[in-house]
Amino acid sequence: MSNLQPAITFEEIRALVRNLPGPDLDSGTAALQRERQLTKPAGSLGRLEEIAQWMATWQGQHPAEVRRPRVAVFAGNHGVAARGVSAYPADVTAQMVANFQNGGAAVNQLCEVADADLRVYELDLDNPTADFTQGPAMGEEECCRAMAYGMMAVEQGVQLLALGEMGIGNSTAAAAICCALFGGEAKDWVGRGTGVDDEGLARKAAAIEAGLKANPQAKDDAFEALRCFGGYELAAIAGAILAARMARVPVLLDGYACTAAAAVLFRADRRALDHCMVAHRSVEPGHSRLLEAIGKEPLLDLGMRLGEGSGATLAINIVRSACACHAGMATFAEAGVSTREG
Repeated sequence: MSNLQPAITFEEIRALVRNLPGPDLDSGTAALQRERQLTKPAGSLGRLEEIAQWMATWQGQHPAEVRRPRVAVFAGNHGVAARGVSAYPADVTAQMVANFQNGGAAVNQLCEVADADLRVYELDLDNPTADFTQGPAMGEEECCRAMAYGMMAVEQGVQLLALGEMGIGNSTAAAAICCALFGGEAKDWVGRGTGVDDEGLARKAAAIEAGLKANPQAKDDAFEALRCFGGYELAAIAGAILAARMARVPVLLDGYACTAAAAVLFRADRRALDHCMVAHRSVEPGHSRLLEAIGKEPLLDLGMRLGEGSGATLAINIVRSACACHAGMATFAEAGVSTREG
């Protein structure tokens, strides 16, 4: 990433957000009309019906397809990790990236089950962001470069994008972003992340409080919050979400850190995440608070907090199942089944 030239500025990103493509109402309506004719009581497949219509609406085609899902995991390091906010050292980020590449992580197994294409994107792991307790984590150029890098994950032909991250210290960064975007106190947003003890939890809250004092501008602008507290991987996720919207690719968001990166776009425009679903509810307490703030109901709640796109990957087969039922079920007329009226 370090060799890339910044392709965008914050002003250009704001202009992009103001002009995001909207839903394809014709495709969404076609999905709704077919749903009403399928051989089942109305609403009996619950959220699977919602998912099938959402997919058609944002792919811009009916019926929607999930033959080519991609899982994109972005990895970056955080300067604030030096303050003991994680149970693991920053070296673990690169070690886990190697584990992904060797097929040994949970996300690798989940991708195999989901028949998904896994791509892992390293963002200058040897050079972490600055310690945000002393000032901004990134300059605007660095942040924009990372967002542009994330946009490259959305290649032609991808039909569903599952996003995740790896980065020691990023649950602290996520909590700081959320505190800046939605208010409250640091303790409202922090959790145990990789499994820190009570002292580690206190260090996380203290780091966020110091960061808010060092970066007062972060409360006034969503992209400043990302620049001041985020990591390269979180900025890349925000970029990938924007690129997916432009390319009409529905998005599955992973847990707390991933959703915090997405929330930057929500604060910029409340419609910016309409093409996204949150795959699962993390046990990080700040995630439930964040989901309420952005108005998203997760698809799964399995007590997970691993990150690395694991929850988003797990949800791919739910989306695939929803689309399969929608496209493959017979209508009442085709099956010769009487409707309630008939």
